[in-house]
Amino acid sequence: MKLRDDARYIIDQSIQAVLPDTAVRKTLEQEKIDGKIHVIAVGKAAWRMAKAAIDTLGDAFVGGVVLTKYGHSLGEIAGMEILEAAHPIPDQNSLDGTDKILSYVQSIPEDENIVFLLSGGGSALFEKPRKGLTLDDLKDINQQLLESGASIVEINTIRKHLSEVKGGRFAATCSPRFIQSIILSDVVGNRVDTIASGPAYPDSSTSEETRQIIAKYRLDLPEKAMIAIQDETPKELENVKTTVIGSVEILCQEAEMQAQALGYHTKMLSTSIEEEASSVGMEMGELARRILSGEENIPLPCAIIAGGEPVVTIKGDGMGGRNQELALSAAFPIEGLANVVIASVGSDGTDGPTDAAGGMVDGGSLGRIQMGQQDARRLLENNDSYQALKSSGDLIFTGPTGTNVNDVILLLIDEAIA
Repeated sequence: MKLRDDARYIIDQSIQAVLPDTAVRKTLEQEKIDGKIHVIAVGKAAWRMAKAAIDTLGDAFVGGVVLTKYGHSLGEIAGMEILEAAHPIPDQNSLDGTDKILSYVQSIPEDENIVFLLSGGGSALFEKPRKGLTLDDLKDINQQLLESGASIVEINTIRKHLSEVKGGRFAATCSPRFIQSIILSDVVGNRVDTIASGPAYPDSSTSEETRQIIAKYRLDLPEKAMIAIQDETPKELENVKTTVIGSVEILCQEAEMQAQALGYHTKMLSTSIEEEASSVGMEMGELARRILSGEENIPLPCAIIAGGEPVVTIKGDGMGGRNQELALSAAFPIEGLANVVIASVGSDGTDGPTDAAGGMVDGGSLGRIQMGQQDARRLLENNDSYQALKSSGDLIFTGPTGTNVNDVILLLIDEAIA
């Protein structure tokens, strides 16, 4: 189906445009850091960012550590220790890897420099709990946060106040060593103190805001956690220079350009979507029907593009991710339409705790789910979008991409078929 092929092409090309290699090299060439340089890379894109940095630094590079998600390492890098840990919930390897990084930076002479490469996923991967808290405490709190429907800013506000490395505390630990921080943004609006919970950036959130978020979502935190959040995070850091190199805006702009090159009339809806994924999916499907009925003045064929980080409030015990849930929800309003495709994909290639990047649905998706003896509505209500889209052949697989700048959502409509 041409629409499906076009959608996949647009998505693949858009992700290529936000791979961090070129941007990391350009930043380091412009900064021209004097002296010996150590590289610390944390996040889903850490391996690719570290490789680009080392290739650029040449003889100035001394050594360093990469801490990334399981399966996101692409092999050995000379001079770097490569570590992997869990995401989106931290595990023991998260804590062990963080301890190795902290030990490493403490061994660096104070007159040498650190290039700190940060990308999304760092909140789970890079973690050392505040005194008195355990890994099990953090796992439980993170699970509550991920199931609450809280925004990433709210989630990371709590994470920062329960951690010894988040909210600027890592940079404070490294002081007086100079840190050149290079960040690949996976946060809507590029709020730097929220990306991976801001380990090397002054924190604007407060203990009082943390308490308000806990109350808002009726989170059940142990007393030792409530004590830990009373300590404020660093509000000033003098040893860090920060550069943001990639964002969801670039991802969506590339999608728009690729769609135009294929002959589609385009419209950018938003690059800051943070609503419930199921609601966004329904809205995209209903928009498709309005366009086809002439209620929206958009000529065909058209491509509607959006981006951001929708949320999922967990109500069931199924498996999926926000992009899969969005796509499955969109399948209902477009049922029976022969000239509509809706896709939603995470730029990192892993949507939630699954091996899929997202999903792509069309007017026949619900019928294919039913043919597979599955109840699409029941699966959606159980947050089991992976099973639903697997049965209809609508999962999108990219594998780990080496980048992480949120999600791209794409609606393609062709001219009506006679």
